[in-house]
Amino acid sequence: MTGSPGDFPDPGTPTGAGILERRLTGLDLDVFARDVWSRTALLTRHASDFSDVFDAGAVDELLARRGLRTPFLRVAKNGAVLPESSYTSPGGVGATISDQLDDTKLWRLFADGATLVLQALQRTWAPVGELCAALGAELGHPVQANAYITPPQNQGFDDHYDVHDVFVIQIQGSKRWLVHEPVHRDPLRDQPWTEHRAAVAEAAQGPAYIDTVLEPGDVLYLPRGWLHAARAKGEVSVHLTLGVHVWTRYALAEQLAEAALAALREDPWTRATLPLGADATAEVLDGVRARLTAAVADADPAPLFHRTRRGQGRPAPLGPLAQLAAVDALAPESPVRLRDALAARLEGARLMTRVGWLDFPAADLPAVTRLLDGGVRTAGDLGLPLAGRLLRAGVLLPGGQ
Repeated sequence: MTGSPGDFPDPGTPTGAGILERRLTGLDLDVFARDVWSRTALLTRHASDFSDVFDAGAVDELLARRGLRTPFLRVAKNGAVLPESSYTSPGGVGATISDQLDDTKLWRLFADGATLVLQALQRTWAPVGELCAALGAELGHPVQANAYITPPQNQGFDDHYDVHDVFVIQIQGSKRWLVHEPVHRDPLRDQPWTEHRAAVAEAAQGPAYIDTVLEPGDVLYLPRGWLHAARAKGEVSVHLTLGVHVWTRYALAEQLAEAALAALREDPWTRATLPLGADATAEVLDGVRARLTAAVADADPAPLFHRTRRGQGRPAPLGPLAQLAAVDALAPESPVRLRDALAARLEGARLMTRVGWLDFPAADLPAVTRLLDGGVRTAGDLGLPLAGRLLRAGVLLPGGQ
């Protein structure tokens, strides 16, 4: 299967085909959800040209010129992560920082066979951040990105599994990937592969589910729990890993339990002290169980769930100077729009977002509701006082941004 090359859209802009189809898999969202998502690995040849997203020049720029600090970089060799002191140093005059990346140390380690891992790349390289934001909006699960830069004929990490789904995008060079089926399917975030080290090592010796060489433009999707290891071929390999930190039924159960326990805090019988000198009696245990069951049945986990989801991501960038200029120049014809990736949700008269909440009078609610579709409005359409308030709160951006 192949996808169509092309630029990725702004995450707030409706398009016919989404990021998943246009750039990663060639499959529309419904087909991917039905046949692939969380079920099986998928290899897509020539999915897209990703030179607009990341390349070798971006690697050198980030490592040598951006003054990055740990933990925006890890360095691994022979399956082990090296200490930060081996590749960092003070920042120099005017930068009283002791853990900035040292490009000379990094060069020597890389030349000696170490793999460089640029972490949270969605925070440090804008095109990668835009791709992650668009994919996260499409999937409904938060997405982050790492880049792996491996010298020729080297392997950064041993066979392992991740606790999140991944899209592996080959950027430069080639890499051989060995993929095996899970030994622990659908692991939670606190169930790392090291808890199953022996089973992982044994499974990795068996026949591979996928044994392939990724070339630039190829994409490999792996659900969480699928075993994998990769080794660079005869040249430097650069690949991006988009990590999809999936929400699970277990996470929803956690929210239900938290909402139920919050309700039981207000129940005088549940707060009462246990009898002296003995463990809880069967009668007391039955009573607690009954109240807990009833509280779970009555609990509404939605507010907790949405609040947790909002906390897992970041809104689209906001330039303070451009924002101030927009506030100062606000006029009825000024175009404005809802800031992307805010996870905005109207709960009654309160707008909940990743940057805080705002309460509105009833007269403003129709205008606020219209904003939630992500379209560009004019300040006059919303009303200048409301538009100014939302710009100052960082909820609206100038429409041209």
